[in-house]
Amino acid sequence: MSQDSGLTYRDSGVDIDRANQAKERIKQLARSTFNSAVMSDIGAFAGIYRLDLRNFQKPVLVSTTDSVGTKLKLAFLTGIHNTVGIDIVSHCTNDILVQRAFPIFFLDYIGIGTMEPEVVEQIVQGLVEGCSQSNCALLGGETAELPDFYQVGEYDLVGFMVGLADEFKIRDSGKVQKGDVLIGLPSSGLHTNGYSLVRKLFFEQEKLKIDSHLEELGKTVGEELLVPHRNYLPVIKELLQSDDLHALAHITGGGITENLPRVLPAHLDARIERGTWEVLPIFRCIRERGKVETEEMYRTFNMGLGMILVAAKQRAQRVQDFLAARSERFYLIGEITEGTGKVQYQ
Repeated sequence: MSQDSGLTYRDSGVDIDRANQAKERIKQLARSTFNSAVMSDIGAFAGIYRLDLRNFQKPVLVSTTDSVGTKLKLAFLTGIHNTVGIDIVSHCTNDILVQRAFPIFFLDYIGIGTMEPEVVEQIVQGLVEGCSQSNCALLGGETAELPDFYQVGEYDLVGFMVGLADEFKIRDSGKVQKGDVLIGLPSSGLHTNGYSLVRKLFFEQEKLKIDSHLEELGKTVGEELLVPHRNYLPVIKELLQSDDLHALAHITGGGITENLPRVLPAHLDARIERGTWEVLPIFRCIRERGKVETEEMYRTFNMGLGMILVAAKQRAQRVQDFLAARSERFYLIGEITEGTGKVQYQ
């Protein structure tokens, strides 16, 4: 900048032209998720969505928000940015599902130090893939260039989802009964939780690199840690409308120990039988290399179960038949017993 020229936004680190370039890439990707209910375009001041309430007796909106968390550090290290978008949409979708709701639209927030259109495009590609799996529209979002806030090459990714449910279909924890059967659905890996502990173990304690090959996993550190968070909508969407399930629990931060009690009445416990499901190699690797206590593992990680269904005892076989007919793996992991609203491991 010469002495005679005026100060510009670019001089402060914000490049509007590069931001516009990124927005144009986003528009094309996001439009691929639009349906007839979307009434606005990317770039409007707010997204507009027309609700179709014809199939709902008493419609209610269900919303959730979350971030990818420190799993983003793996994207920074690998330069692979098209999976974290899947992560955040899947996480939000699963949180919506346990409330008996179906996603209708998603919004994102990307805060980035220096606008990199290619990186933003990869992120949005993941968001689009996630929204396609969830059958919802990427309605809009915000991409903010904040040069004094984020380190070079780093960004944050946050998601917001709105779903639609019928109040008559929503179940609360009072429906969970003694004798209900606990059915676990397998996770794809770490999903989006426990990465602060894992990064400390692998990169600080073990001195591993992102491309280090781990024999016990059969893949590199980066390949394992970037496996996307699983989306359970394709598997259980029909079950959500039945009376076979009394509750569902998405196993996220806090593991089984902290998440399953969120659907338990105060006078009941969830009795879990360890050894009834496949604990994925990544969790055995973490436990052995880090000498992590068993209880700490179960209150930090999903341990191979990303969703737990609480099925009515007399209808549990129907749920099993439903899952088997769709070639979905599942595990009978325990039952509901008298107690104080906690998880008890056997």
